[in-house]
Amino acid sequence: MQRQFAIPVVAGLVGLCVLGVPSGQTSAGTTRRASSAKATLARPSSAVQASEQASEWQVQDQSQVPTQAELDARAKVLVANQHADDKALEQYEFVERQIDRTGGAMPEVLQDRTFRVVPTGTGTLKILLRSDGKAAAPDDYRRQLHDWERVLELALNPDDPRAQTAYAKWQKKQRDRAALVEATQTAFIPKWVGRETVDGRDCDAYSLVPNPKFHPQSMLQEALTHFTARVWVDHNANQVVHAEAKCIRDISVGGGILGKLYRGGVFSFDQVPVAEGIWLPARYQYDFTGRKFLFLFRVHQVVESSHYRRVGPPEQALTDVKSEIAAGKTIYLDP
Repeated sequence: MQRQFAIPVVAGLVGLCVLGVPSGQTSAGTTRRASSAKATLARPSSAVQASEQASEWQVQDQSQVPTQAELDARAKVLVANQHADDKALEQYEFVERQIDRTGGAMPEVLQDRTFRVVPTGTGTLKILLRSDGKAAAPDDYRRQLHDWERVLELALNPDDPRAQTAYAKWQKKQRDRAALVEATQTAFIPKWVGRETVDGRDCDAYSLVPNPKFHPQSMLQEALTHFTARVWVDHNANQVVHAEAKCIRDISVGGGILGKLYRGGVFSFDQVPVAEGIWLPARYQYDFTGRKFLFLFRVHQVVESSHYRRVGPPEQALTDVKSEIAAGKTIYLDP
């Protein structure tokens, strides 16, 4: 329930957050390898600092400021790129490490799990690889492979009512995601604040604030109005390299009866190229406090994604998993 409050917002806001265009499935305190380039920026070193120092961002070199026409053109390309990235992700598997920890200056790890995340044709399935440093038992791993096999077989049987239901839900999720991507073009007022090198990439840096004229069409779009963001976009690839966002107003669920995500929550996101023209998530971080019914909860989670491998459509994925089962594999090897 906790992540259900945050993930749709992060997916729509942080995953595409630039030029009014902001991710599934990051870090207060994460140091970025950055150096000033072509414009001098008050570059924060973490998501928390980015939020606290937002008012300090100033464009020092006005000659570099892009025109509105240039901003609009780049926004359209960025949206198209994000749609392509989202579509491509449906055919990739990857390794995901989830680390839950306490808050504060010296956080302690509460849980550390690593999954193999695989496509199913109607979403994804997580196969547990390690939990708190202990590898999954061989029998458990093989059982999970068989689960993946069965889900793929179901997805490939369009006459099965279960497959029809699962596919309908997946299509709705895809439509909602696409609509959220499109909505971000008008949900924020963007401001170009300079060029900067981040992780060795020449990036355009942007500041985003909610657009008071935006009219959300869904609960997820409404959530966008509660955030400010800072985004770094690869100047040549026009893809998000890093993004940071802060919740500036409480977000209520069910009128506040079901729950609430409190203001002050901080989210960040990193993305990397995995194939020609395809960029996918590398790291998320969630640091927020909320309430589920009457119970307070705090979430401090880092999610790292790596070892992306294209497995193709369900037919191809099914062939692969059958071969893996037949080979008697009891542990997942890096692709």
